[in-house]
Amino acid sequence: MSGSGFRVGLAIASYEWMAAVTLLVIAWFFLPIYLEKEIYTMPQFLEERYDGRVRMLLAIFWLLVYVFVNLTSVLYMGGLSINVIMGFPLWASVLGLAAVATAYSLYGGLKAVAWTDVVQVVVLVGGGLLTTWVALDAYGGSEAGVVGGFTQLMGDASGRFNMILFEGELMYRNDEDALKDAYQLLPGLSVLFGGLWVANLFYWGCNQYIIQRALAAKSLKKAQRGLAFAGYLKLLLPLIVVVPGIVAFALDAPIQRGDEAYPWLLGEYVGSGFRGLAFAALVAAIISSLASMMNSASTIFTMDLYRNYTSRKDVSERRLVRIGRAVALICIVVAAALAPQLADLDQVFQYIQEYTGFVSPGVLAIFVLGLFWSKATPNAALVSAVLSIPLSAAFKFWTPGVAFLNRMLIVFFISVALIVAISLLENEGEDHPKAIDVGGIERERDPIYNVAAFGILAITAALYAFFW
Repeated sequence: MSGSGFRVGLAIASYEWMAAVTLLVIAWFFLPIYLEKEIYTMPQFLEERYDGRVRMLLAIFWLLVYVFVNLTSVLYMGGLSINVIMGFPLWASVLGLAAVATAYSLYGGLKAVAWTDVVQVVVLVGGGLLTTWVALDAYGGSEAGVVGGFTQLMGDASGRFNMILFEGELMYRNDEDALKDAYQLLPGLSVLFGGLWVANLFYWGCNQYIIQRALAAKSLKKAQRGLAFAGYLKLLLPLIVVVPGIVAFALDAPIQRGDEAYPWLLGEYVGSGFRGLAFAALVAAIISSLASMMNSASTIFTMDLYRNYTSRKDVSERRLVRIGRAVALICIVVAAALAPQLADLDQVFQYIQEYTGFVSPGVLAIFVLGLFWSKATPNAALVSAVLSIPLSAAFKFWTPGVAFLNRMLIVFFISVALIVAISLLENEGEDHPKAIDVGGIERERDPIYNVAAFGILAITAALYAFFW
């Protein structure tokens, strides 16, 4: 995301600030249903609401996204950071991260990942804030200090501090020195009322890698408080990752790719002692993300594919663990082999968003209607899942002028229309037998969560009002 901050400025923070609001939606509407139904994986929910075909198809989709988009891109970005800061070859950096993440994931499991994430969040936030502090102090000079540095940065790079971008407002050059319109990445009000909601609701509410921590909570109240806390971290994150990218832009960093902005800043302006802390925070975050994705991939394969479709119905837990570890190892090996191929990309964050967006509109439509509409049928869900990728590809190649977030919104509405039409034709307006009684789902009224949620909404509104 620092690379995107370098190219298009603070507007990319919409992914984080709107995610904070999205987490509140997930906590209040999605999470109570998941916990009430004792859901452990997202494909499991799909079978309970639809049928085994939908579960299998979406499990395969998720595995492919984890390997070819998520694991691959995170490995590449981590390897690139080590390459720029430490000078190690990219391939060696990728292999090193893969090896550490593998040991961390395979022999610790979700519990180890969850507990060490607590420590890593502290280190990441501390190291990230330190990097931003040093960068702003260096930019403003010793007399101006951090506040003066930020004020000067807003003046020198004023075009990089607009949250809502309109067509032609902000042009930037990519790593091939081609002039691009930032509107194609962040199309105006769509970040508030359009396609960004599709991306965020899918990522935070339907993604095993993300939601598995909330599903492991001891109660709905604790899970909701955890998501609210995560929301505050999302509000803080742009200060840690986006602002350093803007500083690198204002300093006219001599870098070829936008994703080199953060490691370049660490290498040039952060002292060796502080650099070590910030670098450790960066690596810790990368390894944590990799381990979580590996756990998610292995869980989906063992619980949603192998255990359900193997001829052996009495599979032992020990065998499932062994198979899960083998799958996680295969996933990380494939991702490590592919990661260096992303070196030609300018903003890997945008690569993640756009290509996940080929799957997310159809999947989100399946979840939303499965959760909140009693007439959705399995066949309708299958059609939505199967057509999501071809529909997205058709819009991408036949209407290249349509921003990808707008494309995601269009495909989402088409998917919803297909599910509604097919379901009504199939069931002649009758409720599906597996429909969820949303009215019967208990939602605890927790004053702490309510106050926290109000704070997130107020801060988000203030940030957009100030940086509009």
